[in-house]
Amino acid sequence: MKHKLTIVKVGGKIVEEPASLNQLLTGFTQMEGRRILVHGGGRTATRMASSLGIETHMIDGRRVTDSDMLRVVTMVYGGLVNKNIVAQLNAKLDRDADSNLMPLGLTGADMSLIRSHKRPPLPDGTDYGFVGDVDSVNTDALHMLLEGGTLPIIAPLTLGADGQLLNTNADTIAGSVATAMASIYDVTLVFCFEHKGVLSNADNPDSVIQRIDSNIYSQLKAEGIVSGGMLPKLDNSFAALRAGVKQVIITRADLLADLSMATVITL
Repeated sequence: MKHKLTIVKVGGKIVEEPASLNQLLTGFTQMEGRRILVHGGGRTATRMASSLGIETHMIDGRRVTDSDMLRVVTMVYGGLVNKNIVAQLNAKLDRDADSNLMPLGLTGADMSLIRSHKRPPLPDGTDYGFVGDVDSVNTDALHMLLEGGTLPIIAPLTLGADGQLLNTNADTIAGSVATAMASIYDVTLVFCFEHKGVLSNADNPDSVIQRIDSNIYSQLKAEGIVSGGMLPKLDNSFAALRAGVKQVIITRADLLADLSMATVITL
């Protein structure tokens, strides 16, 4: 029987604010079993770039990463944001006399954890720069860390060819890690966003759809209940399920300790 592994992906907006980070980590420490946290940090990167006189360019919500911006996101994601999460998580665990868990901040370059290739320019000539698309996950390294009591905190940077660091979408990293680790663990992938779950009524924050399978998803799309930015999130969720992940949960970051009101996605 496989051990349970929960992979939590959280956006930069949550981990960059002290109050929301505290809520997230409170729930994260209360979860059972082995855990991995994957985080963003885009707003801090934008502010840091601006303070250094580096202009931010976005295409379809993706950050164009030239050599100057790569230095910024490396400092911010792998340094400032990642180590702040690790420090705050350590402080919480220090107050738990029974905890022997060890938070460890990582990028995809550490232990060759996540390898990627540089995204090629699009047919229209659009070039995202030093942006990576994931090729492989070092499951042996992650397995060793998890079984040793480590809580990996992964920043959205991966290892490209010839030692090149690449800026990589945190949702993609979370999904890639989840599917890779499904061969070893019983994996649940949790995406945290601003609502308790997927809503049947956008104007009612309590109208959570508690279970979505492929048939229900088709109905929700046909009826227009699910649309816009939620579609790629759900498409990615079903892709992870088809690749071996047991279930995907969509919820709010402060509700990690109690997932009873979340949306659970299964095949």
